Amino acid sequence: MTSTIVVGLDGHGSGERALAHAEHLAKLIGECDLIVAYIVEWSPYSFQTPEENAERHKRREEEISTAKERVVDSSIEKLITSGLKATGIVRHGDVATALNAISEENNAIQIVVGRSSEGGFAKRIFGSATSNLVMSASVPVTVVA
Repeated sequence: MTSTIVVGLDGHGSGERALAHAEHLAKLIGECDLIVAYIVEWSPYSFQTPEENAERHKRREEEISTAKERVVDSSIEKLITSGLKATGIVRHGDVATALNAISEENNAIQIVVGRSSEGGFAKRIFGSATSNLVMSASVPVTVVA
């Protein structure tokens, strides 16, 4: 039976470390599919002008395309070159919710993400995407330092 692991990338070094750890796990497991996921964050609390709303769909598609080209595709290529089966997904939305949804849709056994090293006032009040994912995920979450 093939296992599936979802890897959340952030376009930074923490995502690269999470990818390396997921690659290691996949090789230990044997028959394992990796789903490389990048979530373009979207906040329902941001206020938009009518002009921004008119351009919103176009910008969303551009953001998804850019993330796929710059982050996801190169990661998938690296995994395939090392002999693993990998696919990529880019979505728009809340990071924790989207990564959990991807894991549920694909019957993943685990989610691997990097620990956010960024601080700030907003993160202390609202929490980070990583901590929200750990608290709400329906599968185990591995947080890589």
